[in-house]
Amino acid sequence: MALTGGTGFVGRRLIALGASAGWHIRALTRRAQPAEPNVSWVRGALDRPESLNELVGGAHVVLHLAGVVSAPDAAGFTAGNVTGTQAMVDAALAAGVGRFVHVSSLSAREPQLSAYGASKRAGEAVVEASDLDWTIVRPSGVYGPGDTELRDMFRMAKIGLALLPPPGRLALVAVDDLARLLLALADRPGAHDLYEVDDGNPLTHAELARLIGRAVGQRVLPLHLPERLLRLGARLDRRFRGSGAKLTPDRARYLAHPDWTADPARRPPTELWEPRIATPRGLSDTAAWYRAHGLL
Repeated sequence: MALTGGTGFVGRRLIALGASAGWHIRALTRRAQPAEPNVSWVRGALDRPESLNELVGGAHVVLHLAGVVSAPDAAGFTAGNVTGTQAMVDAALAAGVGRFVHVSSLSAREPQLSAYGASKRAGEAVVEASDLDWTIVRPSGVYGPGDTELRDMFRMAKIGLALLPPPGRLALVAVDDLARLLLALADRPGAHDLYEVDDGNPLTHAELARLIGRAVGQRVLPLHLPERLLRLGARLDRRFRGSGAKLTPDRARYLAHPDWTADPARRPPTELWEPRIATPRGLSDTAAWYRAHGLL
């Protein structure tokens, strides 16, 4: 298995589960990584074709998880999510790798909302236009132990408050459940499938906030912010935290969308995969991990 994004949140769990299941994994990395059983690290990057050739040579399947989730402008997203995907497709084709599993995002369903979503949809189009045996996976919000994206929500819940976008609904998917799906797809011939993935438990934003409150042992007051305040907050966050801003203008538009749940018609077939981790349990596990690492 050749893997990009192996040093990221999802990639780390995929490596752990895949290696324990007997896969030999060759994973791309910019920096030296500690040795792990069944894992070979290849130094390189998506813009270094020679490293991609080394990564995919002799591989049975390519899992392309790497991508850019934060960039100062559309060009940054395009470089990571479109040009980088084209480079991986080209390397896989040149090496004769038939199977290609591409991890996109549910935001690709609404490309008009954000430069990030537009770049993820364009990356999908690159894969779809190829002669590879491909499958595309659009996860919803991925969370679990090891994730830091939801940390601010957990910290706010601990003081009994939840600042939320305008009313809408969403569903999440636990990182271990997503990793299990990707491993199942790695060993299964595709039919040019595009799957949308969540845990099947749609929640309003307020319901999610209350579940996070329960996970940290606190009653939470949900407060919905109008979209204009989200946009203002995004500008302020970028001004004070720069490239480390969590609330970007892109993110504000994304959050204000009323429905981020998987399309039932695009869910993976149940004989292939079903989620095992219910949202309340997953949030409790995440809170426990935050506490254990001094983050909560």
